Amino acid sequence: MAELDALRRRAEFFGRLAEGLCRLSLRLKGYRILATRLRTPMGEIDIVAKRGRTIAIVEVKARNDWDTANEAVGARQRGRLARAAHVYLAANPRYAGYVLRFDVMLVTPWAWPRHLIDAWRI
Repeated sequence: MAELDALRRRAEFFGRLAEGLCRLSLRLKGYRILATRLRTPMGEIDIVAKRGRTIAIVEVKARNDWDTANEAVGARQRGRLARAAHVYLAANPRYAGYVLRFDVMLVTPWAWPRHLIDAWRI
């Protein structure tokens, strides 16, 4: 049980570090971070970012290699993120005319995050 707790803590630490790197990367690209770890009744959104008239819903995937990270966002999770994004937009009507986009940022050890812009459409 203690080993499992240690693994969970390590995964949580790596996930938070990955999200921090992704936020930094997005800021350097000119995005404004609107929310992080946003909890909605439909699920959690890792990062909500804005650049121009675009709202990006960003899912962060931290894994040991690029291929595993890239495969980590399945159809079920995409649906959950879409529902959560619509909850966010309904609660923030000032973004009603903005383009909604779903991005994925992949993080592996000792590498800068990869940003997959417009990773899927709903």
